[in-house]
Amino acid sequence: MMRRLFVFLSVLCCFLYINAQENGGLSPEILSKIKEANKPTAETKALRNAIVGNDINKLAVNADNSTSFDSHFSNKVNSKAVTDQKSSGRCWMFTGMNVLRAKAIAKHKLPADFQFSQAYTFFYDQLEKANLFLQAIIDTRDKPMDDKTVEWLFKNPIGDGGQFTGVANLVEKYGIVPKDVMPETFSSNNTSRMSNLLALKLREYGLELRNISEQGGDVNKLEERKIEMLQTVYRMLALTIGEPPTEFTWTQRDASDKAVSTEKYTPMSFFKKYLDVDFSKYYMIMNDPLREYYKVYEIEYDRHVYDGQNWLYLNLPMEEIAAMAIASIKDSTMMYFSCDVGKFLNRDNGYLDINNYDYGSLFGTTFNMTKKERVQTFASGSSHAMTLCAVDLDENGKPLKWMVENSWGSSYGHNGFLIMTDEWFNEYMFRLVVEEKYIPAKTLKLMKQKPIVLPPWDPMFASEE
Repeated sequence: MMRRLFVFLSVLCCFLYINAQENGGLSPEILSKIKEANKPTAETKALRNAIVGNDINKLAVNADNSTSFDSHFSNKVNSKAVTDQKSSGRCWMFTGMNVLRAKAIAKHKLPADFQFSQAYTFFYDQLEKANLFLQAIIDTRDKPMDDKTVEWLFKNPIGDGGQFTGVANLVEKYGIVPKDVMPETFSSNNTSRMSNLLALKLREYGLELRNISEQGGDVNKLEERKIEMLQTVYRMLALTIGEPPTEFTWTQRDASDKAVSTEKYTPMSFFKKYLDVDFSKYYMIMNDPLREYYKVYEIEYDRHVYDGQNWLYLNLPMEEIAAMAIASIKDSTMMYFSCDVGKFLNRDNGYLDINNYDYGSLFGTTFNMTKKERVQTFASGSSHAMTLCAVDLDENGKPLKWMVENSWGSSYGHNGFLIMTDEWFNEYMFRLVVEEKYIPAKTLKLMKQKPIVLPPWDPMFASEE
């Protein structure tokens, strides 16, 4: 009896072993081969001893590249005081408003540290995003919960990320105020707790709206309930960020901090006096390696304001984007710029160079994916927005490196700025907002195409944080 049991168990083990191999499992034989190929040597033991107790980046620093840092730029827009988004995902807002404040400072000779209120714009960003979500739930009420769009909405009811279209739509609709009129609060500087609570409440409200619809409630009833829901959202925002001013008195000062005038403003009258920007003259240009160049694309539901514009972009090769950026910088005009900032960033000096770290030599392998392959496999994408303000050109007018004004405070990186090689720029830059006058006429005509509509869950369209 025992012998039969032993034979049975042996056959069973053999069957399970063969079955594991056939189904792609990690069998003992395969594991043995893997281990055999990785027999410890004196070299691998030394590497393991070093790696287990240290930051990989510290060990992978490319010593041959450590002396090539150069902070000289042939063409540079004079940047002002560096801003700080603190622990928030509002880089898109800081970047957009840094572009705008540079214009205001130059036009009105304001102090270098002048800023527009990020808290004011953020309040309406969150209120508008809440409305966008709730209205989208009403619009998709007849679709099942497992519909891709409905699923995406509930996964992304609200957040503090965004892009330049949001800045344009919010400022056009609500105006703008100086930072000292509505300063930052703890929750605007540290958005995660507030954002999580808003998202939780909106998901609850989203289910409620769908239930009302399933029980026969018409659109009018849903809209009425939505307004009541937004009253709660408004209260939560007012308690955490503060209630936005509708009228205020403000004293303009010059570059030497001398008072020039004191006037009463509304946010819209302040916008018209100190900016009066035509946002229709700003265009989003992208290098999207997943899609055909010279086509216009629109991302569904990727907007900040329900009655605003979806994210729209023209897809172009990098060399054409670089040419527009150079033209803008030469004319002393900063640009909204976004990239995959975490890749090959030396956080000690703020230098971005694909040769900063030699991970291949450290691990005895290679990392050879192209830009397209990285985006396609979710390994790379635009993660952060900054203000492009400088380029260093060689004697033939070719870019060697670029510089951006960041929003992580003046103590980070190179005095608050990041410097990137042109090679890094080509590999990890994705978006640029360029004014119309710097775009060639033939390229501008391409913007008149009917956009190709893309879904918001595409790997290329994460919001900058």
